[in-house]
Amino acid sequence: MKTMTCRQLGGPCDLGHQGETADDVIKAQDQPLKDAEKAGDETHQPARDEMKGRWRHPKRSLGWYRDMTQAFADLPED
Repeated sequence: MKTMTCRQLGGPCDLGHQGETADDVIKAQDQPLKDAEKAGDETHQPARDEMKGRWRHPKRSLGWYRDMTQAFADLPED
């Protein structure tokens, strides 16, 4: 199990997201970003917009994905 923060994933805060894989952590960030958007939290809006863009244009997002998977691999286990 490893933890990445919202900030490490491109967001504005230090909320931790845990997972066994980088994909787990990336998926774990989705709901908090959706919740922040619904709550009107404008500090998370740019990260939410970027997340939406990655889902809509996955080929363009491969660089970000590779960076996140490498960052995850470089983390120590919790």
